[in-house]
Amino acid sequence: MRERETLRRFFPEAVLTYCLELWHHYAFTFKITRKRATKLGDYKYHPSSKKHTITVNNDLNSYAFLVTYLHEVAHLITYKSHGRSVLPHGKEWKNAFREVMQPVLNTNVFPGDLLYQLQRYLENPKASSCNDHALTSALARYDKYPGTILKDIEPGSLFKHGKKTYQKEALRRTRYICKEVKSGRRYLISKSAPVEPLTVTPPGGNG
Repeated sequence: MRERETLRRFFPEAVLTYCLELWHHYAFTFKITRKRATKLGDYKYHPSSKKHTITVNNDLNSYAFLVTYLHEVAHLITYKSHGRSVLPHGKEWKNAFREVMQPVLNTNVFPGDLLYQLQRYLENPKASSCNDHALTSALARYDKYPGTILKDIEPGSLFKHGKKTYQKEALRRTRYICKEVKSGRRYLISKSAPVEPLTVTPPGGNG
């Protein structure tokens, strides 16, 4: 089956059948997209065509890809049951997410350290796994090319995030204030965000 061969590149082998069953059962359009700086995946309902679409970034490791996929499937399930009458990441979504995650929460799918963090996270899942820093760090250990995250670099350091260059400033709860070098504007960026440290001051970076 062509679908199975395509998905094998992205999912852990042990969950292929389960993920295909969810795809076919809920009959959504599934798109694997290029990396997006602002999201790992998303779910959308199109009222005009009455179709559901789920997207997941293609640069995620297989464990992060699976968690993101099931996160979005839980949004679809919640929408089918409740429409827009509930909060996007309210108790209904949390219950749906726990339910679709349950069949994969075992050591046949996840390494033990990651399984522990997922079980802890699912006690009260957040809107994005990126907001759970212990889980983000655990998932990042399985990236093909593990990178640097914002909390690892020194205050005052320059770094690239997405296509822009920033300077790291003060920590505000779970995010750092960062100045975008070109515009001088300040943004809040998750301390677990992947970044590319810069060792030299870029052009225009003295302001």
